[in-house]
Amino acid sequence: MPEPLVKPVNNPDDSELIKLIQFYEETLGFCPNSVLTMFHRPRIAYAFIEMNKAVMENKGRVNSALKRMIAYVSSHATGCRYCQAHTIRAAERYGAQKEQLENIWEFRTHSAFSPAERAALEFAVRCSTVPNSVNEDCKAQLKKYWNEGEIVEINGVIALFGYLNRWNDSMGTQIEDGAVDSAEKWLSKKGWTKGKHG
Repeated sequence: MPEPLVKPVNNPDDSELIKLIQFYEETLGFCPNSVLTMFHRPRIAYAFIEMNKAVMENKGRVNSALKRMIAYVSSHATGCRYCQAHTIRAAERYGAQKEQLENIWEFRTHSAFSPAERAALEFAVRCSTVPNSVNEDCKAQLKKYWNEGEIVEINGVIALFGYLNRWNDSMGTQIEDGAVDSAEKWLSKKGWTKGKHG
């Protein structure tokens, strides 16, 4: 098994760490090793959590399930297998339809996705490529279905996962069993493996 660049903090006597772990028990069912790695510098971990809460808060029609599917598509486009597993798990936990989870990469044509969802997911793919490939047509489609506040929410998810994709791929963060279970359930037929995160 490959060694991560930096190992997660494991100090069960740290009360601040316990609070952090409890927050993620609710959202994912476990505390991500990525956040435990950030906890080597606790302010980074807590700043990340506050950003995560702000980005994932629902203020309108961009619901929890769609935000997690946006995060998945963005993470897939950047190649981060750790984040792919986490985001598909979170999409499942936050109510994404089975048909959407099974056909996430057919979002452009599959009937499980609305035109508004298609526009958001296409934007996620284009934002996450290097160089960025958001063009006028993509922007027009996004504006057709989403207002400015909703576009900020959508781009917030993509930007948040841009940080996580780079963090976890660079660290080689070891993936947790719960995330592996979800990835194998929904993504293994599309070629997902742990890669460097084993």
